[in-house]
Amino acid sequence: MIDGTMQDFALTLDRFLRHAAKWHPDAEVVTARAGGGSDRIGYAALKDRATAVSSVLAGLGVAAGDRVATLAWNSAAHVEAWYGVMGMGAVCHTLNPRLTAEQLSAMVDQSGARVLIVSADLLSLANGIAAQARTIAHVLTIDGEAGTPLEPMIADAARDAVWGEFPETAPSGLCFTSGTTGAPKGVTYTHRSSFLHTLRLLQVDGMAISATDTVLAVVPMFHANAWGLPFAAPAAGARLVLPGRQADGASLARLIAEEGVTVSVGVPTVWLGLVEHLDAVGGDLPSLKRVIVGGAPLPPALMERIEMRLGVEVQTSWGMTELSPSGTVARFGDAGRAASVSGRPAIGVDLLLTDAEGRALAEQREVEGHLRVRGAAVVDRYFGQIESAADADGWFATGDLARIDRHGNLTITGRAKDLIKSGGEWINPAEIEAVVGALPGVSLAAVIARSDAKWGERPILLVEMSDEAVSDSALLGSLKGRVAPWWVPDAVVRLAAMPLAPTGKIDKIRLRRDHGAA
Repeated sequence: MIDGTMQDFALTLDRFLRHAAKWHPDAEVVTARAGGGSDRIGYAALKDRATAVSSVLAGLGVAAGDRVATLAWNSAAHVEAWYGVMGMGAVCHTLNPRLTAEQLSAMVDQSGARVLIVSADLLSLANGIAAQARTIAHVLTIDGEAGTPLEPMIADAARDAVWGEFPETAPSGLCFTSGTTGAPKGVTYTHRSSFLHTLRLLQVDGMAISATDTVLAVVPMFHANAWGLPFAAPAAGARLVLPGRQADGASLARLIAEEGVTVSVGVPTVWLGLVEHLDAVGGDLPSLKRVIVGGAPLPPALMERIEMRLGVEVQTSWGMTELSPSGTVARFGDAGRAASVSGRPAIGVDLLLTDAEGRALAEQREVEGHLRVRGAAVVDRYFGQIESAADADGWFATGDLARIDRHGNLTITGRAKDLIKSGGEWINPAEIEAVVGALPGVSLAAVIARSDAKWGERPILLVEMSDEAVSDSALLGSLKGRVAPWWVPDAVVRLAAMPLAPTGKIDKIRLRRDHGAA
């Protein structure tokens, strides 16, 4: 007996753009211009230009497996660069422009990138990186005329670059973790891992993006694959709207209204800025149906404010760079869900609660444990490291504390590294932050340890307020009956602006440095 076979169809990322160019050729990728107005290009034309980028890079000596760095905002030109790099089998190393030249050059030295593609308004930073990094030989600019523009090279380049003639397990991208709790580590994505991750995003109980959607990706392309949206939008044939570096409330309101955005994606602080702008100037955004948030805890009061002011449903999510990055997404239409609940995992990723030593808890529902994860788009080994980051059974320790309810919905209850040990007993800052952050008048709240001669560590509360009339005693009083009395912070520190890491999360490393000493 001879079994039949199925076709060998490699899961490489170029297939998304090729699919969009063939079946959704006129669906647009829209880029906001500084000062107003937008540029737009259809998927067919974008694919044509992306193949030209591949030809340009090949002419500079880039081959499959080589790293090409990008330092750019969310724009169609950046999307072209992504597909031009990845389509030819090279590896796209995204750099975060909110870091310093010294930090970024250290990452480039690790990746060995010879070409750096940069937004023209970031050329000064790029030159600083090139001056310190040992490998950068070419700096090419997009979205502007400064430096050595890529645009005339694209115009003159051949469109016959061969895409996809490499294994689906080949590396496609490199992103370093945000470093909010420790030193950044490089995460290498493969074509297969990001392809399967995209299929998870498109599920009805995931981000559920379809060809009828217009998706605003405020989450930056320079970190964690912009949550996979530059792959998911063309895969579905959805219109993709990119804000450039204009992520303020006024710019986002204009984009949403002018482009008929139906789904918007970004960290909570972005949507706070949008709501505050609309409160100040008035107006509504009737096309917008869903706001997907992640990357940082969402205060319940902010979730309610977003939903009421915008007339949308907020979908919370949880993920991390090491997960490509999506882990769970709350289901659209799941009314009455708490802001802290991040939804269930889709097929292809699995969750496990363990004790501090990594032993699986006997009960996996309605208990708190250390969260581990495994799946086709979960890191196995960090860039440049020999040993696996996962245990013998493939479980990766996220560093998060979590609960899973009886329906399988995940709630992150804290970070293991954030726990405060006071007098030999543990305090979970996330539980305090959840209570205080829900109070009217509180924009952002964080709890850190301050060294203490008697107890070793004691918690202090740091807040950014929208209403300074709320007293310290009211802030601390909200904790009565909600947490153990000895968990109540010893002090309240009011900040004009909470320090945020480059990815929009509260920067607890900086808070500990500035406020953690006795």
